[in-house]
Amino acid sequence: MNSIRAESASRREFLGKTGILLTSAAMIFPDIHLAQAKSKEKEKEQEGEKVSPPEDLMREHGVLRRILLIYEDIQGRVNNGKEFPPEVLSSAAGIIQRFIEQYHEKLEEDYLFQRFEKACKLVELVNVLKEQHKAGRHLTEFIKTSAVPGTLKDEPKRKELAEKLHLFIRMYRPHASREDTILFPAFRSIVSASEFDDLGEEFEDKEVALFGEGGFEKVVGEVANLEKPLDIYELAQFTPPK
Repeated sequence: MNSIRAESASRREFLGKTGILLTSAAMIFPDIHLAQAKSKEKEKEQEGEKVSPPEDLMREHGVLRRILLIYEDIQGRVNNGKEFPPEVLSSAAGIIQRFIEQYHEKLEEDYLFQRFEKACKLVELVNVLKEQHKAGRHLTEFIKTSAVPGTLKDEPKRKELAEKLHLFIRMYRPHASREDTILFPAFRSIVSASEFDDLGEEFEDKEVALFGEGGFEKVVGEVANLEKPLDIYELAQFTPPK
């Protein structure tokens, strides 16, 4: 009888300890699972924030295209003898210089063009794109130095400025389109997956180093502030009437 009672007490003690352990586990493991879920969610968010090299370059083309709209508007004003704020043109050319020529095109030349040449792929296209980069820099320098009141009051100089704006627009629209539709999509085929991912991070690091955190968004904001004085900021105005 004593042995039966001892066995029963031992069993109750075991069940009591097991209950404590299960209760503790129930309290601890949800926290562990929650932490793991949050960690996975954070990884997904960080993965979603990553921008591939072609995507990065293509969104920068969006900045270029908005500057082309500014140039086009000012070209029309120059041709029609209408006034416009010279500082808007000067600032727009400044963005082209520091964001497109000294950053965006430098990335293309240093990281894309060289790899395509080494792979013997799209070399003819790359050569044309490089020549257009050089031509664009000459045009930008002229446009920037011409955006002063003295030049704008001189009719021959106004005509020359309008012509340079036209040449810039005419070259860069097809230039950016060829890169977006031919060069950038082909880039993944000439680099390894790890190199492709590493370049995306390197592009982001360079952007932050040159323009600070949120550099792209800051530049977009600058462009928007140039569109407003010309009354070309509101997207709805470009919708054709019914």
